[in-house]
Amino acid sequence: MSDIIQNLKAIVGEDNLLTDELSRQLYVTDVFTRGPAALAVVRPTSTEQLAAVVKAAVDADIPVVPRGGGMSYTSGYVPKYENSILLDTSMMNKVVEINTDDMFVTVQAGCTWQDLHNALKDTGFRTPFWGTLSGVYATVGGGLSQNCIFWGSALYGPSADSVVSMSIVLADGSVLDTGSAAHKNGTPWYRHFGPDLTGLFVGDCGALGFKATVTLKLIPQTPARRGLSFAAETGDQLLAFASEVSRQQLATEVCGFDPFLQGQRLKRESLAKDFKALGGVMKAAGGFGKALKAGAKVALAGRGYMKDVKFSIHTLVEERYDELAAIKEKAIRELAKEHGLREIENSIPTIMRANPFGPVNSMIGPEAERWLPVHCVAPHSKVRDVFKAIGELYEQHAEDIEKYEIGCGYLFATIGNSVTVIEPVFFWPEALNELHKHAVEKEHLSKLKEHDPNPDATAKVYELRKGLIEIFTRFGTMHMQLGKSYPYHEQVKPEALRLVEAIKQQVDPKGLLNPGTLGLEAK
Repeated sequence: MSDIIQNLKAIVGEDNLLTDELSRQLYVTDVFTRGPAALAVVRPTSTEQLAAVVKAAVDADIPVVPRGGGMSYTSGYVPKYENSILLDTSMMNKVVEINTDDMFVTVQAGCTWQDLHNALKDTGFRTPFWGTLSGVYATVGGGLSQNCIFWGSALYGPSADSVVSMSIVLADGSVLDTGSAAHKNGTPWYRHFGPDLTGLFVGDCGALGFKATVTLKLIPQTPARRGLSFAAETGDQLLAFASEVSRQQLATEVCGFDPFLQGQRLKRESLAKDFKALGGVMKAAGGFGKALKAGAKVALAGRGYMKDVKFSIHTLVEERYDELAAIKEKAIRELAKEHGLREIENSIPTIMRANPFGPVNSMIGPEAERWLPVHCVAPHSKVRDVFKAIGELYEQHAEDIEKYEIGCGYLFATIGNSVTVIEPVFFWPEALNELHKHAVEKEHLSKLKEHDPNPDATAKVYELRKGLIEIFTRFGTMHMQLGKSYPYHEQVKPEALRLVEAIKQQVDPKGLLNPGTLGLEAK
């Protein structure tokens, strides 16, 4: 062990090798789970250092696990084995190239979505998918490892649909370029060159290789924006409307909340008093008159308008030209009327879009409860049946849900024109872990009273999560950020699994790259 520590120190330097107890525990903890303590946390700053670290670990027969921004809840970077090496990519955070001739941007894998957004802000261009809500921490490489969604997903699909090329470090320390960069004389401007090697490393959570650089498409920025919000009486009504907006490709973002999750949001500080949020709205509105009008509208709406709202759904139209945005805005209003929805103030999409990468305080409840999402990616034809089955599961466990004070809510979203996401979320009284205390703003945390350990309630949440995954499996739905929580190896057909296992054997013969992810182990 001392030999590998010295080898790693020689590669990255003493400052980028962490062996203190806090780091060894913090970096193996995600939103829900904690793994065995790491041997060390290594922070490379370049592709060359990343490759050397991976080779050194594998040569020493030590498991090595990549970690991006740490916002996962599916044990993706939580090591399976004690004394693994945790590879923190956050120091690989540079924007390498912005190429507006060939319409791509290349970043190091540890670049956050917020930093990428800021780098492109004054160029007139953006990526189609441009980040997660946790983008202040979440990284581009981590997002692609998990195939994440949110900003831009309702129109442009998940992060996977915006990536062109990647440089991947394999277990032997070699570097594989994908897409047009795999050409002997190529650069990373186009994805499809023979078999789609780029797609192979999307959603793998580091099981097949570690992302060093990522190249994404560029498109012109979309300054003409229209936020629209609606109230629905039932989840079924909301889902029917969301699916139709998705099919007709009318919005870049579509997200909705059930009454419980909506109530959780409203327990937090009033939107009207959030001066940072209002400042973002006014800045995003443009001219002085527009800014005052936008800020005043949000402030006056406050949160009182939500008191009589059961389910709510929020859409964002973004286009290059006002005329196109107005056409889509009109079409969404007509669809809402057809589905019996009532239009309400658009404060939520307005504030969210103006402040896309806020603090991650919502990774705990408004009263310091623990928070756990579970999700499924469903075709429009099945999503309402899945929603009904979830409700039936909760009815079966209603007594225990009440006994352990478990709050059950829903987040709804759409991806592209064929997919709806249902994300059940749980809140329950339980002590916070190291990641919560590290990532949540200290000022926010200081106002809350932490709960005592509550293992019985947490065990019930585990049971409910298992029940949800069984429902999702029955309906044949998909998952993003598979990690070690969703049973990919049990759900996938044997022909596909054999191919994935063969690829794993080829690129990682010792099985030391994030072992256990996707259920993959060394043969």
